[in-house]
Amino acid sequence: MQAQAELPADISSAVRRALSEDIGTGDLSAELLPPNQISSAEVLCRESAVLCGVAWFDEVFRQIDPAVEVTWKFRDGTPLEPGAIVCNLEGHTRALLTGERSALNFLQLLSGTATATRACVQLLAGTRAVLLDTRKTLPGLRSAQKYAVVCGGGANHRMGLYDAILIKGNHIHAAGGVAQAVRNALAMQRQVQVEVETLAQLEEAIDAGAQRVLLDNFPLPKLKGAVDLARGRVKLEASGGIGPHNLRAVAETGVDYISMGSLTKDVKAVDFSMRIVTAD
Repeated sequence: MQAQAELPADISSAVRRALSEDIGTGDLSAELLPPNQISSAEVLCRESAVLCGVAWFDEVFRQIDPAVEVTWKFRDGTPLEPGAIVCNLEGHTRALLTGERSALNFLQLLSGTATATRACVQLLAGTRAVLLDTRKTLPGLRSAQKYAVVCGGGANHRMGLYDAILIKGNHIHAAGGVAQAVRNALAMQRQVQVEVETLAQLEEAIDAGAQRVLLDNFPLPKLKGAVDLARGRVKLEASGGIGPHNLRAVAETGVDYISMGSLTKDVKAVDFSMRIVTAD
């Protein structure tokens, strides 16, 4: 478990956008309640999950009403059992109800990502493969989802186009071949990763000086051949068509990394609910 992942810097702005789209010009339903009423509430997790999203949840209520108090029973990265009460809240009833959906949306999404990641990491136990995420994230929530992957025990690939070079098929075609694309990248004095579709391209990428190669949609026999070819020469990452059904088999070929876009793009939300316990 890697619950000590570094929190992203854009939590406040992500929450601000979420509240803006939900509240707009004001919460009409909350105005049905007395403005000074104080309530206590609790958040329940209804299924087995890995908790993630505490900071986003807290930020929702900080922006709506800093007087709302949230007391957590668990921290990010903690496994939850069905029926677990994850936190208690106390504050103005209007604030609790106005923030409820946005706060739970962050919690259910990020816990879903962390839960899916944890399940896949457990499938890799005993192999050398490291599970990675991709750039296939929900728009505007990349840093949050990548944080959730780390809370689930996975690791982050590049954050975006700005922090690492990955030469993909279209780059290769536009540059005139694998070797030329790699030479162009090496001239930028950056670590170079190349996506290849054949063993011949793998050999070409290694000869050109690539430090890491992504094997795109290689079947298992072809993956094993790539591992034999590249052993001790370059790090290999398998990607494409990989899920829980074949993750272990892919890892057992000996690849160094496995990247899965489904961790962040095919999210099954965790079922959380908030309920008012007392209202004064």
